[in-house]
Order: sequence, then structure tokens, then C-alpha cells
Amino acid sequence: MTEHDPALARLIDRVRAAQQTRTPLCIRGGGTKDFYGEAPQGEVLSTTELAGISSYQPTELVVTARCGTPLAELEAALADKDQCLPFEPPHFSAGGTVGGMVAAGLSGPARAAVGAVRDYILGATLLNGQGEVLSFGGQVIKNVAGYDVSRLLAGSLGTLGVILEISIKVLPVAPSAVTLRFDMTQTAALAQLHQWGGQPLPLNASALWNDHLVVRLRGAVAAVQAATAKFQALGGEVIESDLADLFWQGLRDHRDEVFTAARAAVDAGGALWRLSVPQTAPVLDMPETPLVEWAGGQRWCVTPRADADTATRLRDIAKRAGGHATLFRSADKSAGVFAALSSPLDRIHHELKRSFDPHGVFNPGRLYPGC
Repeated sequence: MTEHDPALARLIDRVRAAQQTRTPLCIRGGGTKDFYGEAPQGEVLSTTELAGISSYQPTELVVTARCGTPLAELEAALADKDQCLPFEPPHFSAGGTVGGMVAAGLSGPARAAVGAVRDYILGATLLNGQGEVLSFGGQVIKNVAGYDVSRLLAGSLGTLGVILEISIKVLPVAPSAVTLRFDMTQTAALAQLHQWGGQPLPLNASALWNDHLVVRLRGAVAAVQAATAKFQALGGEVIESDLADLFWQGLRDHRDEVFTAARAAVDAGGALWRLSVPQTAPVLDMPETPLVEWAGGQRWCVTPRADADTATRLRDIAKRAGGHATLFRSADKSAGVFAALSSPLDRIHHELKRSFDPHGVFNPGRLYPGC
């Protein structure tokens, strides 16, 4: 990628002009995650023109794509080679892009088993707040030396710069997958998940809600068959594969009944919260029955309000459990979307922002005040 590329040249000119006039820019791909984080501010800087898969080496399990590449297009290209993005990035609606996937840093149901978005980033090209094109990392893991800036971009919500191009490690599609359902209380299910977590089982994803535990086994055929027999002996009921696929896709994309109800609550002035806690955390004293994912590590909760009292209560609950709470969806963000950082982390956060975007051009305040 060079500055002679017309689409890139236009982005650079726009950023340099904004830097000179101190005009805030709102970086946007498909706009499918505008709801996430603090409210977007500034003039829209669209990345959709900078699209396309730059390089794909199936034998090396590496793909490089430009920021405006539709996520669906990338996944289709991988599927043609029986490969995938194992962290299952969410598609909240049509039009999501590769750049938005990295900037949001969100992962799907398999995250606890396979890792997050950032764990698969090998290299990145970034346009900083001074209109400079910077490259970090490479296309193989051993190329990464020193501070791994490319992975730092995951979850940055565009506050550090425009992610122009990204190199990602991909994996083959697992040869076998089986989904089973158990009737189990939250207490019993968490204990069972912790026990399974200490065993050599191909447990790839889990979801627990209203005393129903659903688990997905994924991996080698023999391993999945053996685990399925064990889980059936414990009372697990195998779910037909087409229905199972719809369930996990709905969970990934927040289209299932839990998230449909959550959106209705948000429309009525409520909020959807995400609590990130250790998998070993016990049942939490939450105001509503949570949807529990990631073997206990991610817990979703809907509240009728997003006021300061609600935020304080949920953040205290998460903190006591060793985690934090995020206001994932709400029209009212006055209580702050993300939990406050401690002093050292807060200082590092602001210094990184000043290093990459000294004039505060990109997505101001999208993460924290001043960032």
C-alpha cells in the first residue's frame, strides 16, 4: 500500500486538512458499531473506498485485507478454502468491515476457547493524526518484536488512527462440531463448566440462560465423538446441526431472543450491560438473570435504566468479582460506557493518544474523555 493509491491519498489529504484546522473526524466503515462506545463525534471519514483483500496465503494461514473490506467478503473468501476467523467476530447488521472488526475488538462465542481478535493480528498499517502512514508487525508471528502496536489497535475504537490494512492469522474450519443442551441451574452450570475446563475436552463455546446450558464441541472427529458420548451420559441432548448453527450465529450477532429483548429494553430507556469477570467467578448478585458466555467469563444483563446508581451497582459487582462492567447499549451514556482506568493505565492511555494523534483529530472521546 502506497500513498499513490488514490483512495489512500484522499484519506491522507483529509486527515492533514483536519489536523491543520483541528477538525474532529469520526472514522466509519459500515457504521454497524456506532452504538458501541461513547457517542461518535466529528465529520465522518469513510473508509469503505479502501477495500479489497491484498494478499491471501491459505497454506500459510495468513490473510491481509484493507480496512474497508466487507467482513462478509473476507469470511466468504476464507470459507472457499475451508478456513475461518476462529474468534467469530460479530455481525450486528449487514455492512461491517474488517477495519471496524479490529477497531471494536469484539469476539463471538468461541472467544474463551480460541482467543480474541487481538490474538490473531500479525501486522497493521495505520494512518496517524499527522497524516503519516505507519506499518507495524508483519505477516508471521516471529516478525513481531518490541511493543506490539498492531495488537494495540484492537479495541481502540479508532482513537489512535485509521487502520488502513491488517494482516490476520486464520485457521482451518474444524472437521467436526456438535452442540448439546442441558437443563441446569446457573450455580450447577458454572461448577460443571469449571470442571470441564480442567479436562482435555474440545469445548469451544457455551451459553447459559434461564437454567439452560448450551455447549458446543468442536475439533477432531474422534475427540468430538468421545466428548459427545460423555456429555450425553451426563444428560446432554444433541441439537440438530442446522438449528445449532442458527443459535450460535444469533448469539454472535445479537439476534437471538435475549438480545432482541435487550434492544426493546434499550428503546424503552433501559440498557444492556456486559460484565467481564474471571471464569471462576461465582453467581453474581445481578439485578436481572444474566446470559452467561465464555464459560462464565462474560455475563450480559439488561436493566430498566442506565443511570449513575445502576452503573455504580453493576461496576461494584464486577469489581468485587475481579472484573469490570461496560455499558454496551443504551441511549443514556451519562454514567460512562467504560469503567474508569486506574492512574497508571489512565496515564499510559492518554500518552498513547498524544503519540499517535497529538491534535485529537480521531474519534475524540469515543473511549474516555480526552481519548
